[in-house]
Amino acid sequence: MTRRPLRIANASGFYGDRFSALREMLTGGPLDVLTGDYLAELTMLILGRDRLKDQSLGYAKTFLRQLEEGLGLAHERGVRIVANAGGLNPAGLADAVRDLAARVGVPVRVAHVEGDDLTPYEGALTANAYLGGGGITACLRAGADVVVTGRVTDAALVSGPAAWWFDWAPDDYDRLAGAVVAGHVLECGTQATGGNYAFFTAHDVRRPGFPLAEIAEDGTAVITKHPGTGGTVSAGTVTAQLLYETQGVRYLGPDVTARLDTVRLSGDGPDRVRITGVLGEPPPDTLKVGVTRIGGWRNEVVFVLTGLDIEAKAALVRAQLSDALEGVASADWTLSRTDHEDAPTEETASALLRLVVRDPSPDRVGRALTSAAIELALGSYPGFHVTSPPGPAQPYGVFTSALAPADAVPHTAVLPNGTRVRVPAAAPPAPDCRPRASAPHPPGALPPDPRASNAGEAGLSAVTPAGPTTRAPLGAVAGARSGDKGGDANVGVWVGSPDAWDWLRAALTVEALRDLLPETRGLAVVRHELPNLRALNFEIRGLLGDGVASGHRFDPQAKALGEWLRARHLDIPTHLLPSAPEGTRP
Repeated sequence: MTRRPLRIANASGFYGDRFSALREMLTGGPLDVLTGDYLAELTMLILGRDRLKDQSLGYAKTFLRQLEEGLGLAHERGVRIVANAGGLNPAGLADAVRDLAARVGVPVRVAHVEGDDLTPYEGALTANAYLGGGGITACLRAGADVVVTGRVTDAALVSGPAAWWFDWAPDDYDRLAGAVVAGHVLECGTQATGGNYAFFTAHDVRRPGFPLAEIAEDGTAVITKHPGTGGTVSAGTVTAQLLYETQGVRYLGPDVTARLDTVRLSGDGPDRVRITGVLGEPPPDTLKVGVTRIGGWRNEVVFVLTGLDIEAKAALVRAQLSDALEGVASADWTLSRTDHEDAPTEETASALLRLVVRDPSPDRVGRALTSAAIELALGSYPGFHVTSPPGPAQPYGVFTSALAPADAVPHTAVLPNGTRVRVPAAAPPAPDCRPRASAPHPPGALPPDPRASNAGEAGLSAVTPAGPTTRAPLGAVAGARSGDKGGDANVGVWVGSPDAWDWLRAALTVEALRDLLPETRGLAVVRHELPNLRALNFEIRGLLGDGVASGHRFDPQAKALGEWLRARHLDIPTHLLPSAPEGTRP
């Protein structure tokens, strides 16, 4: 007998997300499962430093505070809660949830998933394998009301409950892949409902509601939100999230490999987008391991340069500090020309000169160095001032990833009664289980381009659109979303019509991207095509150096890289440009 769809929602996209979201989702409409994603690469470093101070810590404390009210609401409504807030200490968080339940008088069964923590690991602060949803499934099958995990894949928070709800087998790859895709849409919370959306001016996104998915037994899903909540759910918002922080058309996971090039989106009513067609393949026999280390010490000084002779003022400061920077491992200067000619305010007449220093020794980049900068105050450029007083050096982190054999990672479900159940790794693919061919291209799409990932493609000058063109920002016709994967960045770009897709696919080559984003020159750039979504996804390897925790770049997580790309101008076929003002496209 076919079971009704699973109604599963998200209430947290990161550690520090909207505190009231858990209560809002529990009271806003019917749910079966409520999930929360609290972990990211930077979060693991933060939790690792917490654990150094106190071995009983290492989990997201915010989650406990949210449960003080939410636990009773979930119990009254029969909603299961699944969250990766356990971080580095899921057992400790599970105990804390039991203590909280006893204190507030709510009878709940608590389980947790562990085995991801692989420390000690080559001098790392933290080392955690990305587990799949099997442990979550086992805990829910054992009757758990609350399941907390350590490092699982973000999508496992959805695919694990879906496998429990429908009793899917481990080799139900298409169904699991559909749930993984739905999970990827939900995992970042309001990014699926209009938050961080390229065309935000077309909607009221002052307070977007959190998303939910209605997952059917065949793995298809509808993305929506509670009635009356803010924001919007559209093919555009879902596409943007599907492109976020992904690499390639095969979305590798510990339970299944989801084929992003098979995803199809269609409208299903107001604020409802249906996801169909997702094909799954066997998972790899290895798990990704996220590793954080203390990389050294960093400091920074930001000089304010006002009025005339900005370049000369910057050159003077750099020359005056050259002796103090002698021997420092890394010193990066960035001049941001935020100044305007004949500006009506002092702030808009000012530019910012940022110095970031890093070194294995805190002494070389500590107060002695920042004090040397301040000592210039009366003997440097006119109008000298900085944005903050001198400070001590701060430790910075480095994120890297590795692979571990899946069958060597002790993925374990600890059930509500304390029973420990080892979750087996996915079986290796059968010899006849070959990767499937790409899905058919939609009408208007071009055939596969053998140059798709070739770093030597022709640049902008090689593309001559038929008919008249207008010099305009890419964002007049295309949306984009970008993010980070360790030291790499990705930027996904999509358009809404077959004609625009024909143009985008031919025009936005790897070399064209490098011309538009000069920072990417000299870096390995790989382009992937997703014709069903009318989208391109670019991996830019090494753009972020050692990752967000190292503070290497002005935008260390590449969150605004896509918006920079959309603001760049190129020749666009005039007939593709909207007649409405820029930014108002849905």
